[in-house]
Amino acid sequence: MHEGEETAQASFVRFLDRLGRGLAGIINIIDPDIIVLGGGMSNIRELYRDLPRYVMPHLFSEVLTTPIVAAAHGDSSGVRGAARLWSG
Repeated sequence: MHEGEETAQASFVRFLDRLGRGLAGIINIIDPDIIVLGGGMSNIRELYRDLPRYVMPHLFSEVLTTPIVAAAHGDSSGVRGAARLWSG
């Protein structure tokens, strides 16, 4: 996608649209204070720049107030959390 591959770019746009619709549903129903994207998704910096405009059309509100952020420890967050549970 970063190299201009059209099929990859189109796939990313489809992904943004579908993720945006799903997150809008969660925001509309649960109204979370924040949405944290972890795992490999946390490494895709374009998500945090582009995703809000795909969420907005599907919100009940005219304003997106729920921040969408990357996990603090990137794609290692799940492993770190599991290790923390294991160590007590």
